[in-house]
Amino acid sequence: MEIRASNTPLLDWSGDGLAVGLFEDGLDLTGDLAALDKKLAGALKELIEEEDFKGKVNSSAFTRLSGDSSIRKVILVGLGKPETFNAQSLRLAAASAAKIAKKQHCKTLGISLPVWNDDTGQTAQAIAEGVQLALYEDKRFKSESEEKETQLETVDLLGLGGEEAAITRGNQIVSGVSLARELVAAPANELTPVTMAEIAEAIASEHGLEIEILEKEECEKLGMGAFLGVAKASDLPPKFIHLTYKPQGTPRRKLAIIGKGLTFDSGGLNIKGAGSGIETMKIDMGGAAATFGAAKAIAQLQPDVEVHFISAATENMISGHAMHPGDILKASNGKTIEVNNTDAEGRLTLADALVFADKLGVEAMVDLATLTGACVVALGNDIAGLFTPNDELASELQKASESAGEKLWRMPMEDKYFEGLKSGIADMKNTGPRAGGSITASLFLKQFVKDTTPWAHLDVAGPVWTDKENGYNPSGATGFGVRTLVNWVLS
Repeated sequence: MEIRASNTPLLDWSGDGLAVGLFEDGLDLTGDLAALDKKLAGALKELIEEEDFKGKVNSSAFTRLSGDSSIRKVILVGLGKPETFNAQSLRLAAASAAKIAKKQHCKTLGISLPVWNDDTGQTAQAIAEGVQLALYEDKRFKSESEEKETQLETVDLLGLGGEEAAITRGNQIVSGVSLARELVAAPANELTPVTMAEIAEAIASEHGLEIEILEKEECEKLGMGAFLGVAKASDLPPKFIHLTYKPQGTPRRKLAIIGKGLTFDSGGLNIKGAGSGIETMKIDMGGAAATFGAAKAIAQLQPDVEVHFISAATENMISGHAMHPGDILKASNGKTIEVNNTDAEGRLTLADALVFADKLGVEAMVDLATLTGACVVALGNDIAGLFTPNDELASELQKASESAGEKLWRMPMEDKYFEGLKSGIADMKNTGPRAGGSITASLFLKQFVKDTTPWAHLDVAGPVWTDKENGYNPSGATGFGVRTLVNWVLS
């Protein structure tokens, strides 16, 4: 599919499907829309009335036009209220248009939406993102279908001629989201710590990144006892993956992004029981998926920022070698951890990854992890929890997420709650009481970051997966986090 910046006037465009956006209080057609309605013999007004179209966000309506029309189908998409109109409104409207066009067997689609914030570049990028995110399909594990669907071949962004660079930027970012979706959706027999390392090598090779993969023996030399404690029970070797993007010239900033990389989580000896969602635990590397997706996008965008992408990849399995409840592990910063729950393994792998990242001398770092069910209980499936003691970094990430349309909510880091992690025989336990579980998890991670390093933790357990189609996210893996991370680096 090709997305094109087009100077073709709305009234002159011809093709299979034409999508136009309407605000909630803009249903009285004026200007070009009034002229288009006249050209289409009143089809727009008729469609608005017959479908009771109100222009709300995520709403749409379409109709087939007469045989002599230069447009086969016309599509209305809602933009919501003008005062709340933003880049996310454009993505959602473009997604609705693209999905309808595909279902209606359109090969060509014209999209005419208002320019947001007087910025044709951001408008074109947002529309391109919405189209591609909505049309993403993962058919890797299906046998070939006998029926071949009509594919959308070209999408013209009307009134946005000259914004080819913005469309390319959108394409590059979506390529990272698509990679993250593929990684999260892949089953554990296909995506292992070994294949994670191979994928990282492929990203590095294709996009000119530096790569370092530490094997078990090298991790032992670095004292990564927390990470290796989790990895002991798996028949597959752990892989500590470190990708680096370096710009030409002196970087204006040096950052690190760390992703939890559990390719499967059985719970260990505290095994997840039936009904606990164990069958979905292939998604427990959603943080690493976003990290790799961001690496792919950033390598193409080439900002003047040095970025380190890190994941301690392993499985959490059960065997005679498994760590026991009650074991004491020593992390690479020397701190000791009493394991009171082997199913709280992600924070153990992140502990050594955070220490490693902090030693790189970065100016700020962010980790992403499908860490706690407690965060899902608190914020639901659409919102990630943001934990950081640093107000400036919190502001940066919140702005990045708002621009991306990926929702974050800053959660408290109540230092008093660390009392729940105190151990009588080690520096800390790996889990605290049930209450405030996502907060104590973030306080645990904080023990592995220097106080002088700005750090944030994103608990993405809810939004990395959706059981139902949701906006521009098809059911399944969402690729959540990639666009927020990219925006953060670019800002």
